[in-house]
Amino acid sequence: MQELSIKNFKIGALVTAVSGILLIGLSFLLGKADFFLLLNANLGTIADTAFKYITYLGDGAIWIPIAVYILFFRKKQTILLLGSIVYSTLFAQIPKQFLFNGEPRPTKLITDWSSIHIVPGVFLNSVDSFPSGHTTTASSIFLLFCLLIPKKWIIPVGCLYMYLVAYSRIYLAQHFPLDVGAGMICGIITVYFSLRLQEWRDQYSVKH
Repeated sequence: MQELSIKNFKIGALVTAVSGILLIGLSFLLGKADFFLLLNANLGTIADTAFKYITYLGDGAIWIPIAVYILFFRKKQTILLLGSIVYSTLFAQIPKQFLFNGEPRPTKLITDWSSIHIVPGVFLNSVDSFPSGHTTTASSIFLLFCLLIPKKWIIPVGCLYMYLVAYSRIYLAQHFPLDVGAGMICGIITVYFSLRLQEWRDQYSVKH
């Protein structure tokens, strides 16, 4: 069985944790609306188009090609995959639907829309803001591949992927930085629990 790269995971988790904590901390320090407006600045039509499509890389459907890859090339890590999908969904949706149900998104909380950069053609959700599901998915996938790929390049490449998806949620006025930071923390918890589940399954297989 191909070994998992625990070292890469630890580094990736550290970077993700620092990023998430920084976003959460600055949200409380500056105010979550003001921090959002600071990061939501208009970067031009190229950025508008790019982030409109980049954000789909954090959509739930992105798990499909990843599942195909793991089932064909890393079948022994199927439990890790399933755990990541299930836990990322639970950790994002339970707070969103039950604990913080109805939590306003930027365009509902901030009444002066003239201060918000809104990308044409993007449907704007108004509630269930916390945490960011797209960021939870992206950070989970980043950390999952830190485990699966034992090469050092996966950390900067995967981190860039996570950051782009996370920032797209702010740029498209879908989430506050606070939501994005929480999504990163959810991603760490997701893959940690999935790793423990995979290790338990591997130990059970050896014993039986």
